[in-house]
Amino acid sequence: MTAQDSPHLGQGECDDAAAQWARARELFASARRITVLTGAGVSTDSGIPDFRGPQGLWTTHPEAQRLYTLQAYMADREVRRLAWRHRAEHPAWRAEPNAAHRALVDLERGGRLRALLTQNIDELHQRAGSSPELVVELHGSLFGTVCTTCGARGTMADALRRVAAGEDDPHCEGCYGILKSTTVSFGQALDPEVLRRAQEAALDCDLLLAAGTSLTVQPAAGLVGLAAKAGASVVICNAERTPYDCFAAAVLRSPVAVALPELVAVPVVAGPPARVVTWGDPSTWE
Repeated sequence: MTAQDSPHLGQGECDDAAAQWARARELFASARRITVLTGAGVSTDSGIPDFRGPQGLWTTHPEAQRLYTLQAYMADREVRRLAWRHRAEHPAWRAEPNAAHRALVDLERGGRLRALLTQNIDELHQRAGSSPELVVELHGSLFGTVCTTCGARGTMADALRRVAAGEDDPHCEGCYGILKSTTVSFGQALDPEVLRRAQEAALDCDLLLAAGTSLTVQPAAGLVGLAAKAGASVVICNAERTPYDCFAAAVLRSPVAVALPELVAVPVVAGPPARVVTWGDPSTWE
């Protein structure tokens, strides 16, 4: 990165950015087992706004947070009606994968991707070509529905057809319970098996890349600290500061759709095989 690349940075900041990039390239060149954690910033170039950025959904419309809170959703029919309207208009239905998604497909094809942990619910990683068995959807998917009473599963497409036909709060057709998307709402616990898979991937990588995430939502954010404490190098690429920058060997402020392709394109240097650490099953930890 040069002063020409970033005209709003002072020379000292440019020098620091250049050093961060040099370190990140060095780490990527030697890494053999890379776990990636992605957040909403990875999908902004696909037309899906993030939540907490300057133009994020909650920054511009703070009242929208109620639509993502389980207690409000379950207690208030009006919140559910607004949530279904929001789902019908969600930009995920029109979005296409961008250069950041495609770069992670290239990383997988190079044989170095341990796992792709995502906080995103848009399935753009899979649509870009990432193997579903490597993608761990920490916060679920917008593309399915679940009954909060009987647990019956369905597709979001079917539910939205009912909304388009005039049902503003479609219920479960089996037990008449409340339907919601198969996403994790605030106030709702992550699936224990999903969290276990994510923890294992954080523990046995030699490099963890956190991209496009503010790292403020737990337990997903804690995977960064977990990887660092287990001995992995951490690279963070996010437009804003995060609470976990102190764990990172390199912090990049470049747009993820620019940074990820550049990092993945770094030539791999010869070296010993990646270390593998066995910490046991995280679900058994106390």
